[in-house]
Amino acid sequence: MSTIPEAPPPPPPPRRRSGWTTAVMVIFGVVLLLPGVCALAFSAIAISEKSFPSDFISFIVVGLLVGFVGVMLIRAAIRGRRS
Repeated sequence: MSTIPEAPPPPPPPRRRSGWTTAVMVIFGVVLLLPGVCALAFSAIAISEKSFPSDFISFIVVGLLVGFVGVMLIRAAIRGRRS
């Protein structure tokens, strides 16, 4: 007589995030998108100009990174918690 081992119980479903948390994440994400949009505008100006001060390049890169963080925050708010 062989005994079949029992399967472990399924994990409990993840807790749902409250609507307020999702809304705050989306609002902060949209706010963080603004520096990214400005960085895109300044980089378009930099490409079209013949002489653009290279001092602004670091601000453009930082603005693009902040915009990327905003996109990822909005993405995380919409997708919800993944286990």
